[in-house]
Amino acid sequence: MTREPIGTFCLVLHSHLPWLAGHGSWPVGEEWLYQAWAHSYLPVVDLLHRLGEQGRRDVLTLGVTPVLAAQLDDPYCLRAFHDWLGGWRLRADYAASRWHGRWPANQQLQALAAAEHRAADRALDAFESRWRHGFSPVLRPLVDDGVVELLGGPATHPFQPLLETRVRGFALRTGLADTALRLGKAPVGIWAPECGYAPGMEQDYARVGVQRFLVDGPALRGRTAAARTVGDSDVVCFGRDLELTYRVWSPKAGYPGDPAYRDFHTYDHPSGLKPARVTGRAVTPEQKRPYDPELAAVAVARHVADFTTAVVARLRTARERDGRPGLVVAAYDTELFGHWWHEGPAWLAGVLDALPAAGVRVSTLGGALAAGHLGSPVDLPASSWGSGKDWRVWDGEQVAELVDAGAVVQRELLSTVDAQVGAFRDPVADQLVREALLALSSDWAFMVTKDSAADYARRRALAHGERFAELANAMRTGGRVPVRDGPFGHLDARALLAKDGVISGPVGGIARR
Repeated sequence: MTREPIGTFCLVLHSHLPWLAGHGSWPVGEEWLYQAWAHSYLPVVDLLHRLGEQGRRDVLTLGVTPVLAAQLDDPYCLRAFHDWLGGWRLRADYAASRWHGRWPANQQLQALAAAEHRAADRALDAFESRWRHGFSPVLRPLVDDGVVELLGGPATHPFQPLLETRVRGFALRTGLADTALRLGKAPVGIWAPECGYAPGMEQDYARVGVQRFLVDGPALRGRTAAARTVGDSDVVCFGRDLELTYRVWSPKAGYPGDPAYRDFHTYDHPSGLKPARVTGRAVTPEQKRPYDPELAAVAVARHVADFTTAVVARLRTARERDGRPGLVVAAYDTELFGHWWHEGPAWLAGVLDALPAAGVRVSTLGGALAAGHLGSPVDLPASSWGSGKDWRVWDGEQVAELVDAGAVVQRELLSTVDAQVGAFRDPVADQLVREALLALSSDWAFMVTKDSAADYARRRALAHGERFAELANAMRTGGRVPVRDGPFGHLDARALLAKDGVISGPVGGIARR
């Protein structure tokens, strides 16, 4: 006899990086893409394939932004990543011969260099045997077989509340159509960029067939134990449970800061490898101890048990309070698992095994709805998952110049398209729209506000804005300008002429998932 689950746990992973191809290398640029690809996307996808082969279904909900998917399918990025993986293996060889004297416990460091070499070999094998034709052929079986539920989103991950209605609708339609072209069907759920929401956006979602999206817990005043329809629509929102999510992600007390885990910030710069463990929050890099995988494995087991216990307690409390099984939604950036937190994939695998053993139903967002986790309707406030849970990260004083520039780009975009775009497709007009969408990426404001590679973010926003202005001038004057490659080859500027900013019905005539 199967016992009734205590409740349902939904893990949501949000996979996103801005368009980086051809825009710098180190320390920010393509290197960022290849590190996340090698250390997060490869191991997480490998874990999902292994669980699928074991017969597991509805394992988790995976958000993949269209701009990231475009890079993971791009021929240039695929060739460059293959080169990067070979370089990783060479760097491990170099480290094995170099780590003498600078760091104590040379034997541990020699073992770490050997482990790096083996990891690079595994990554190369995975890439050459499974990924060589891009991400879409790897992802599609996971989606088609029901191992994961896929979330899409607007094309270049713009902060939607700051977009003109027409631009917002076009960006979302383009993103959904892009996912449909890559995987055969458009997703019915999206990860709203930065969980940004403005009242009324659910109506835009309903018009293009989006049925569910994520908000942060405070937008629901912490009442996240059930999904809720928004306003008078049938569109459902799920709230991120901050108490459980921050158990992992908190910068002050989250698991990745454990002294035994590999330190992300301490580099051996000649090899580019990371030879130290965290050791302590106040410990300087030269005083950190060498990484010890056995100590890290003990910490992983401890944190798997701690998280499982916390989820079970949370669900029991919800059932006692509400008289029915509850829901926990924990949401993280995919890049946390492996890239930022070296042991993250091992923790993820442990949790996905431990929770069902503890009597918790592990499911996707769609699976949670099928299990009946739908509460009463809610009117959502303007919100995001950023600092203050409002819009300050993307429209605050620090980024006023970017916000003003973005508003100018949008006005110029709409006026140029309305005046210059005709019945026939124009590659210059398509590139104009593409550059505008890249300039409006939410990443630039986030990086400036958080002072994370802020100069790079400003340069990127400025470069796309200048390129946009060049194209707009060429369209007005009839001048000639070279059209460079970029994401979303299917993008058609004529679709931006829709005056209501949205088109009802299926995206691009392609069936929805």
